[in-house]
Amino acid sequence: MSDIMRPMSIGHLMNWALSEYKKKGSIFGIDKLVHYTSGQALPIYEEKIESPFGPAAGPNTQLAQNIIASYVAGSRFFELKTVQVMDGAELSACVAKPCITAGDECYNCEWSTELYVSQAYAEYVKAWVVCKILAKELGLGNPDGFVFNMSVGYDLEGIKSEKVNTFIDDMIEAKDTEVFKECINWALENVDSFENVDADYIKSISSNISSSITESTLHGCPPDEIERIATYLITEKHLHTFIKCNPTLLGYEYARKRLDELGFDYVAFDDHHFVEDLQWDDAIPMLERLMALTKEKGLEFGVKLTNTFPVDVAAKELPSEEMYMSGRSLFPLSIHLAKLLSEQFDGKLRISYSGGVTIYNIREMFDAGIWPITMATNILKPGGYERLSQISEKFMECGTERFHGTDTKAIAALDDAVASDELYKKPVKPLPERHMEKELPLFDCFTAPCRNGCPIAQDIPAYLEAMTEGDATKALDIILERNALPFITGTICPHHCGDKCMRNYYEETLHIRETKYAAADAAYETVLKNIAKPEARTDKKVAVIGGGPAGLSAAMFLSRAGVPVTVFEKSENLGGVVRNVIPDFRIKREDIEKDVALCKAYGAEFVTGKEVASIKALKEEGYTDVIVAIGAWKPGNAHLQYGGAFDAVEFLADAKNEKIEVVLGKNVVVLGGGNTAMDVARAAIRVKGVENVRLVYRRTRRYMPADEEELREAIEDGVQFMELLAPIGVENGQLKCSVMELGEADESGRRAPVDTGKVEYVPADTVIAAVGENIDGTLYEDMGVELDRKGRPVVDANMMTSVEGVYAAGDSRRGPATVVEAIADASKAAAAIAGISYEKYAEANVAEDSAKYIAKKGYQSPDLTEMPDKRCLGCSTVCETCADVCPNRANVAIKVAGKCQEQVIHVDGMCNECGNCAVFCPYAGRPYKDKFTLFWSEEDFTNSENEGFYCEENGEIHLRLDGKVEKTDINGIRTISADAAAVIETIQKDYSYLMK
Repeated sequence: MSDIMRPMSIGHLMNWALSEYKKKGSIFGIDKLVHYTSGQALPIYEEKIESPFGPAAGPNTQLAQNIIASYVAGSRFFELKTVQVMDGAELSACVAKPCITAGDECYNCEWSTELYVSQAYAEYVKAWVVCKILAKELGLGNPDGFVFNMSVGYDLEGIKSEKVNTFIDDMIEAKDTEVFKECINWALENVDSFENVDADYIKSISSNISSSITESTLHGCPPDEIERIATYLITEKHLHTFIKCNPTLLGYEYARKRLDELGFDYVAFDDHHFVEDLQWDDAIPMLERLMALTKEKGLEFGVKLTNTFPVDVAAKELPSEEMYMSGRSLFPLSIHLAKLLSEQFDGKLRISYSGGVTIYNIREMFDAGIWPITMATNILKPGGYERLSQISEKFMECGTERFHGTDTKAIAALDDAVASDELYKKPVKPLPERHMEKELPLFDCFTAPCRNGCPIAQDIPAYLEAMTEGDATKALDIILERNALPFITGTICPHHCGDKCMRNYYEETLHIRETKYAAADAAYETVLKNIAKPEARTDKKVAVIGGGPAGLSAAMFLSRAGVPVTVFEKSENLGGVVRNVIPDFRIKREDIEKDVALCKAYGAEFVTGKEVASIKALKEEGYTDVIVAIGAWKPGNAHLQYGGAFDAVEFLADAKNEKIEVVLGKNVVVLGGGNTAMDVARAAIRVKGVENVRLVYRRTRRYMPADEEELREAIEDGVQFMELLAPIGVENGQLKCSVMELGEADESGRRAPVDTGKVEYVPADTVIAAVGENIDGTLYEDMGVELDRKGRPVVDANMMTSVEGVYAAGDSRRGPATVVEAIADASKAAAAIAGISYEKYAEANVAEDSAKYIAKKGYQSPDLTEMPDKRCLGCSTVCETCADVCPNRANVAIKVAGKCQEQVIHVDGMCNECGNCAVFCPYAGRPYKDKFTLFWSEEDFTNSENEGFYCEENGEIHLRLDGKVEKTDINGIRTISADAAAVIETIQKDYSYLMK
């Protein structure tokens, strides 16, 4: 069943590794195999490591294949997953599943191996032998250039128990254990499978698996118990010893303050762990004693920074009450603790480190004398173990010097840099939803999530690729197929396509909007010149009311299809709110005019300065269809009990056209928290005589509807945010407000404001209300169009209202909407009227060559300014994110004949339902539950609900599809599902190593 891991035999591991390498050049999905050839290695204990990093004790060192994947990707120091007296089924029953969510900072609610201790031991021995063999066979480096470090917990009694004591002894010397002998014998019996490994080499493989250990204790463990454990490990087991220290050594006040300052104020924890855990005054003398003891015994000693940081489950992140935080939010705490300890011991205390290490800080950590360095969160993210391959490039010349102390000044500099480094700061607003609102398909799940995040399903991969090829004209042609306003959307689009971009998990979203603008800017003249007016159709004649984004877009799409179309605009300028309201510092007027020119180019007629009073009149003039595309211009309700406020749109229009005749005064207050409020505030701060612009909102900025980008720009312009204030009324230059506080979070994590009963006064010479505009429903009412309770027209999927031939688009359908939403509405209405398809470039989103995208996996770009942006991962061609992020390698991509993209198969026996693949899957799905599954036994097949199959040795196949179970052969499978049959046949023929 899915949550029970079935360790592979040494034969299965070696067959998989060698077969996959021969077939694909990869091992357990790792394409970028790392070869250390400099001959340099760092002495540690009586051993040496070719690089100072590797996976931390956790999901990435639980199974043999995890360790092997880390090794071939460049790791050379392995902190094995913690073992303790509680193990196997007993421990697994205590771990809530899913147990990992690493979407940004990471949280987990598991703490040691879910295997039995004897199984864990076997996994570590198998991994040891396989890594030794692969090192020699593939020339990956010195076979003796890596180290296994044990991790044990959580009390002395448990460590002295027979099972854990045996584990430690057998890790120190494995030669007499059955599993070590089995591994060596298998290798000797299969020596002909190797090209560079002979029998003498196999016999020479060291049976000393580990000579070092990391002591991991639970929160609240008394200091004398910690010291007793360490003393036992040093004196009785003669092990080089690290002690894991908790961030709680910093004290509650410091931890709370630092996380709050960096935007992690929503992370919930109280002070009880800080009170119960090891205290600084106890830790320092204990460490001094242990340093002296190890020196006396000729052993090495150090601290491991840091252990888990316990926080509350506040927004249903995991199905537990408490969870452990790691990743970038842990780095600021861990590095500060490193600084304090380095200062305390004058650089003489060795520090092993884990807590937010990435490609961006690891070399600086090493140069400061902090090593070995391990990581978990970093390699739980897309790219997975392949991220280690890039890190290895920084350590090809790692040197040969033994640890000689930490550089206290360098560590202090790293600590000081946290405050200004965006890497450690949480965005102002909660991260957007990354998943598409689509079920995960059983087969053929590859898609471009950026397109799904775009209201017009722009062919983003296609035009990004055209730009990387240097063909801006092709790129703009692709853009214009679905987007009539490339300059406007290339400048002010909220670009929610980027919310879904997989690059968010690497560094930041692709610069999709900026690339669109670059294409438009470069190819505008050429494309405009080559536009030819189509042959006119006679069966349709369309009127569009409103010359804003929706009206312009409808005009382009319809006229491009040969439909005669006339746009009526009441003002003298085309462009609607964008042209007449949005400030010039947001978008250039000439860019708006270029979009207008593109929309005119196919022959649409534009009548400006004419307001349409009746849809019926247009129908009587012979228009077969009418699209209402007027803007939302009616002021919203500021809900002030007394006093008045200027309307936001009216203010912006006057400001843009330099018609501000009233003096705003020194103090301007803006009511609202949306993008319009940000525009108002930024425009007001530019008005002569204004000294302070304050934005009043009843929640905190974290819960404002404005986009993150808009918030940041307002903050940079000097707008003051007056949070948790609800306006009451304005009088005598003062805005009276109710003071609010945030109540309990709802299921989405959003916290409702609660009135405290207190009031506060804000200086207000002028109040401007940006609280949402309304539409004028007169045209609809006159025509008898059905309206909803907000006075907006009820439309079908094609944007047609309840009246045949009358359509609504943009603000006139939705209320205040974005430009791209207006284009989306217009495109649907035009398609319905004229039978238009926008699929001309759909196939271009899938590239023929997947190798270039595979090469980008795991690579984090140091340059985010390059244009065109070449970081696209090609998700519609080669996603495989679930395979990347699975620590156990349980999701595997296979090439199936007749399929353009590789298919993902889930291997049940390798999965413990940690849930990490579900965190990053672009769909609203769980690959470990929802992908076609290969089972290794009939028992596991029977005990699972996954769609999938199990093959018996006699050729019979157990198949579960749509909840129905069949027992048949491959011919029978073909009659049930061609997709399932193709996958099963492919596995049997080309990927037999996946099966046990």
